[in-house]
Amino acid sequence: MGILIKGGKIVNADVSTVADVYCEDGVIKGIGLGLDVPTDTETIDATGKLVMPGGIDPHTHMQLPFMGTVASEDFYTGTAAGLAGGTTMIIDFVIPSPQEPIMQAYEKWKDWASRAVSDYSFHVAITWWDDTVYEDMGRLVKEEGINSFKHFMAYKNAIMAADETLVNSFSRCLELGAMPTVHAENGELVYHLQKQLLAAGFTGPEAHPLSRPSQVEGEAANRAISIAQTIGLPLYLVHVSCKEAVDEIARARHNGQRVYGEVLAGHLELDDSVYQAEDFATAAAHVMSPPFRPKGHQEVLWKALQGGTLQTTATDHCCFCEDQKAAGKDDFSKIPNGTAGIEDRLMVLWDSGVNKGRLTENEFVSVTSTNTAKIFNLYPQKGSITEGADADIVIWDANQEHTISAKTHHQNIDFNIFEGRTVKGSPEITISQGKVVFREGQLMVEEGAGRYIKRPAFPTIFEAVKKHNEVNAPVAVTRSS
Repeated sequence: MGILIKGGKIVNADVSTVADVYCEDGVIKGIGLGLDVPTDTETIDATGKLVMPGGIDPHTHMQLPFMGTVASEDFYTGTAAGLAGGTTMIIDFVIPSPQEPIMQAYEKWKDWASRAVSDYSFHVAITWWDDTVYEDMGRLVKEEGINSFKHFMAYKNAIMAADETLVNSFSRCLELGAMPTVHAENGELVYHLQKQLLAAGFTGPEAHPLSRPSQVEGEAANRAISIAQTIGLPLYLVHVSCKEAVDEIARARHNGQRVYGEVLAGHLELDDSVYQAEDFATAAAHVMSPPFRPKGHQEVLWKALQGGTLQTTATDHCCFCEDQKAAGKDDFSKIPNGTAGIEDRLMVLWDSGVNKGRLTENEFVSVTSTNTAKIFNLYPQKGSITEGADADIVIWDANQEHTISAKTHHQNIDFNIFEGRTVKGSPEITISQGKVVFREGQLMVEEGAGRYIKRPAFPTIFEAVKKHNEVNAPVAVTRSS
């Protein structure tokens, strides 16, 4: 049975228009007025509501083994929480342990993700290097539909990629037409500052942001951008959190380099005062990397999002409960890094973005869905309300108020970084693969209904990049003896 969404205002990244939308077999089959549909079609009255592409979160960590524990949110609970917030697809991360075969890690994550209730895809992290990694990257791109590889420039003695690994992996990405992404923090500096602070007796969560000042992100962003520029390929920076990193991206883009930036809802909204909470549990609940920054950085990030220096929004959804965070009670460097947000991202961004005049409704769709779909080669299958696109749709009530709380959210975590905030604008109905999966506060999901979505390599953009590299190749100078 199909679904007819009637009377709503369709909001795409480029234009808004009042029209009906007919979905059948998980696909948008018709858009217009007076559509001829089968008699058994379910009709949803969307009069006065907005009909938007479902959100795509390009940065989540479901069920992640990390820092001696495992994230409390698995692919079933995490994607369900996403649907409750209007997010219909995630791109999660396969993170091999050092020396773990890349394909082995990928198959492990695919098994975990088989419980997902919404569509999903993966970035694959490159945490070490040898010839098998080179070969496996090719297999992942050509056979498995992976077109992006993650590189952690932080977490020394764990998953940090040294410059040699960055150069090798970036070069392989250029060969394959895949996008390198980076977590930009100077891991050596972070490790050095952690040891200094602990030696000086600073053991609590308040030391966490001191060990990862904005300069270490700016330096790493500059280094990654310079490596990408030298090799000659695009680059995507995840969770950009500070002015220094924004400045590096802006400089590179001004010089014609294809550099893309992602910002988290949390970094747009919160500052480092959260680490001064009197009780350990509250302060530790906010420990993530990069950390929340001093006041002033938030407005820089908003302006960068408004102006196009940053293109996407995400959550870095990685849940650890109070008992897990307690592992760092006497040593802040052992507090598992991560916060939640997949259910709250769209509501918070609408309230602070559209309601405050920072974003238009179309720009909101761009930064929460369409730009991610375009950057990671999912568009127009995802990120658009157009004929032939997947029927992943959120019917949005711009006037509905919602108070965010850990007591009522669907996320499998006992804390919410937006606790107590009342937002105006929230999803009334979420449709995934043409089926209503969330309606007026109630989830109706099926375990395992999520599909693994392959993402092809980038032939067009990489052809342009390679042509530019050839035209601008340095000319060898022959000197006479």
